Amino acid sequence: MKSKKTWLKAAGVRAIKTVAQTAVATIGTAAALGEVNWIMVASASALAGILSLLTSVAGLPEVTE
Repeated sequence: MKSKKTWLKAAGVRAIKTVAQTAVATIGTAAALGEVNWIMVASASALAGILSLLTSVAGLPEVTE
């Protein structure tokens, strides 16, 4: 059971980092264009988080079984 808990924690940390990075990049790009569309920022960030979790299913190098 510990392995599953470790995987969930590692995948969650990766997803949160990905969401934050995507939000910063999207806000920066939108600000350069003149207007931040917050719905677009939230949508792109949420999608990035979901994709990060799905990618983690393939395996996380920091989690050994």
